[in-house]
Amino acid sequence: MKILCDKTLLSAAIDGVSKAVTPRSATPVLEGILLKAEGFQLTLTGYDMEMSIVTTIEANVTEPGELVLNAKLLSDMVRRMPSGQVEISAGETGKTSIRSGVAQFEIQSMPASDFPELPNAGAEQTLTIKTGVLREMIDRTLYAVSQDEKKPAHTGELFEITPDKLTVVALDGYRLAVVERPVQAAKEIRIIVPSKTMTEVSHLLPNDEEEDVHICANRRYVVFITAGYTIMSRLIEGEFLNYRNVIPDGSRTQVVIDTKAFISTIERASLIITERLKNPLRIAFTGEKVVVRCQTSLGRVVDEFAAQCQGEEVEVGFNNRYLLDALRNARTEQVKIEMSGPLSPVKVLPVEGNDFLYLVLPVRFKND
Repeated sequence: MKILCDKTLLSAAIDGVSKAVTPRSATPVLEGILLKAEGFQLTLTGYDMEMSIVTTIEANVTEPGELVLNAKLLSDMVRRMPSGQVEISAGETGKTSIRSGVAQFEIQSMPASDFPELPNAGAEQTLTIKTGVLREMIDRTLYAVSQDEKKPAHTGELFEITPDKLTVVALDGYRLAVVERPVQAAKEIRIIVPSKTMTEVSHLLPNDEEEDVHICANRRYVVFITAGYTIMSRLIEGEFLNYRNVIPDGSRTQVVIDTKAFISTIERASLIITERLKNPLRIAFTGEKVVVRCQTSLGRVVDEFAAQCQGEEVEVGFNNRYLLDALRNARTEQVKIEMSGPLSPVKVLPVEGNDFLYLVLPVRFKND
């Protein structure tokens, strides 16, 4: 194999597919990237047995062929090469030369035949969505994905696809994030996509918000195709919680709040909360204001800001981080908060429309 290609293109492609490479494995070939040169292009593949990322770049192929090179080593070498053209050539001995200008490396390659074959996903075209819409849906829900491996279904995001709507849901037992957007889908399906896959898809989406992302899915695999990348992932098996059943109907208290003011107040109160001192915030929604209190062995804080409160007055305990995550991901100037008592799940909603729904479970005070 012998090729010549642009250093910037090659470096970006290596970094992209490296997200699907196992950093440390008992099988060395899984720490590598498969490079396949043919025609006028170089195809790079990373695969960790759960997710694969494939991309193709332009290359001047003098001798076609394929081989596997250690991903980290290849990435570090190409990144440090001078700008311009990079030549990769492999001999029969397994030694591979990587050259740019006067800089030259020689590393050991692995046979392409040792690289695991990618499964045939057999996934059918399900829907096409704009980059900007998909990125927003992922970024506004990922924070609520569970880290508890005992409930594997909740370590991913639920994609609920109907002919006219895509709903993305994440939950971890303490909070729930639901984002819906109108789409035109070819079929109806409900799948659970690993959070790692969703993170990498978000990173690889192009900057052009209007570019299309094609999503293909069946009961075992999902495939995202965008900006020259094909990301295929196994789905998580198991039952995702029927999240609609945990969303309270109605409310006894409704409050319209300035999002920045609420975030700033919570951040100030959080200064006396540490990993060791995880006391809850006491937040009273009363009259024309919201009062935030907290007390730990580091000190005590009382803060307040104006708000439009309707219905019953109530004081609720909150984990500061969980509430901050919901407010920051709302990304609106104002939010509406709905409650039905101090121990009922708290809904964080847009003032108008149904762009998102966040649920935060309250914390019971020790003296209650």
